[in-house]
Amino acid sequence: MKSPFINQALSFVTYLCLQVLLAKNLNLFDVGFCFLYVSFLLLLPFETGKLQLMFIGFLIGFCVDLNYDTGGIHASACVLLAFARPYITSIIVPSGGYENAMKPWMSVMGSPWFVSYSAILIAIHHLALFSIEAGSLEMLPFTLLKALVSIAFTGSMVLIFQGLFYNK
Repeated sequence: MKSPFINQALSFVTYLCLQVLLAKNLNLFDVGFCFLYVSFLLLLPFETGKLQLMFIGFLIGFCVDLNYDTGGIHASACVLLAFARPYITSIIVPSGGYENAMKPWMSVMGSPWFVSYSAILIAIHHLALFSIEAGSLEMLPFTLLKALVSIAFTGSMVLIFQGLFYNK
């Protein structure tokens, strides 16, 4: 039986490889981009501490930045996502509450909860990412278009992966 640390390390490497080898080349008309690696942060157990979550977010974002040559924008957006996650989970608490051993998977928490949870956090990540990338408000309409299309694209891919690989 594998330890939780080994499982998380393998998951980290898997999502990083999926992003760098597969999702990096997925785009919709150079407007929508798929950042599947955020799934790793979304699916970490509820018991993950805030500082640990932020460190892991920085680590996966930094690894993506190294492969995309983007100078830290993925790392900063991931740290923001990791910072916001505990607040979002406290806002959208299911009727029975959370248990420490629970995982924020669609098969465990239910589709409506997971869709709202992932949509909010993906939106936070993508809006931060594309705002930092733009660097100014001059291209605000195009930046918002890229963010919205990418949120829909990434969210769809996250839901597909949940259905395929995280069933009960």
